[in-house]
Amino acid sequence: MALEFPGERHVLEADCARCPALVACREEISWGTGDLDANVMVVGEAPGAGNPEVETWRGGNWTGKAYTARHSGRRVRELLAEIDRSDAYVTNAVKCFPCDGEGSNREPTETERENCRTHLLVEIETVEPTVIVATGKHATTTILALEDRTIDGFVDRILAPIELADLGTTLLPILHPSYQDIWRAQLGYSADEYRTAVHDAIRTALDDDSS
Repeated sequence: MALEFPGERHVLEADCARCPALVACREEISWGTGDLDANVMVVGEAPGAGNPEVETWRGGNWTGKAYTARHSGRRVRELLAEIDRSDAYVTNAVKCFPCDGEGSNREPTETERENCRTHLLVEIETVEPTVIVATGKHATTTILALEDRTIDGFVDRILAPIELADLGTTLLPILHPSYQDIWRAQLGYSADEYRTAVHDAIRTALDDDSS
């Protein structure tokens, strides 16, 4: 499937320096891209290390755009293209690459996630999506924290919609694309079955009966 490389970044705070450790790691702040009137918002965890040597799909730390890495980014954007939602707004819970000191990424700290929540809140309030697709535990817990809520047993909540009354939207947790091949099998899905289940859950949340 030929995918169009994401377009304009929606920059909120060009020189954000709230997290000194992330400022030291990053090449680019990975701001959201997509239609500001989109019905679907996808929220990832944070940019990965990426590869600056490739022509496209270098990764958010180098492109400054969420989900633009060859592995996770391609999977997420192919999924959106398959359900005719290529214009979805795509962003991260944490906008800067959290490096581990050895060139790879680590999990963002709670402080880093908290520091970036106001950026995410502005994006949600601006786009006003019908459904937020959260890819992974950290994206899900960050969004819930905006309503002072928590979650237990993340894997048990995969594809189970969560109504967010204060934000006026529905949260749909899905597996992070980097780990979905491991966990989807434990949930009893084949690759095709899981992809279909994600598509159906998004369409249900949108009240979209199209095939």
